[in-house]
Amino acid sequence: MNIKNILVAVLAVVLSTGCNGQNKNNAETRCGTSLQNEQTSNPGNMSKSIVIFFSHAGDNYSVGNIEVGNTKIVADYISEITGADQFEIVTHKYDGMAYTPLIELAKEEARKGELPPYEGTAPDLSGYDTVFIGGPVWWGTYPQVMFTLFKDINLDGKTVIPFTTHEGSGLASCASDVRKAFPKAKVTGEFSIYGHEVRSGKAKVERWLKTSCQ
Repeated sequence: MNIKNILVAVLAVVLSTGCNGQNKNNAETRCGTSLQNEQTSNPGNMSKSIVIFFSHAGDNYSVGNIEVGNTKIVADYISEITGADQFEIVTHKYDGMAYTPLIELAKEEARKGELPPYEGTAPDLSGYDTVFIGGPVWWGTYPQVMFTLFKDINLDGKTVIPFTTHEGSGLASCASDVRKAFPKAKVTGEFSIYGHEVRSGKAKVERWLKTSCQ
């Protein structure tokens, strides 16, 4: 083999290695870090993600009185697997309510288009590329307090990934309502999981993330 042929062969190997490495990096970093079971640091040149969610503890359909809400558990899985930050939407309006009066109140809020206040201030999302948005399904969509926050944040140009916890509603209109609220965002990769499954459903969440983050 002459020198010219050797150089061509070496160049081909270098280009192949570089492309494979770039593709691997893109697949692993869209949601912030590589998809592993341990949280890793997030260098400045990697995509940053955040989980915005509302979760209701207390009396829940199918799972009874719980100390940690179903959506909170899923949000924690996402953060553990991807390294995403979190912002929890908190309101004390529903504290201590039994399930039946809670869903009746939620129904009335949805009918009237009420926007209950949340605690604290909206997060600064300027440094994030990917935003997960999650909550339970109450009367066909997210709880109204989430729409209060939606009016206070700007997701233009960001990748937005909706998810829900439910007991038969699936995604309902949550993903389409997110698209309406943020028409200039890329809404994709939506996911739903039964509330009674979440405590043993980490593997299911991880499988979803491997798809939505590539």
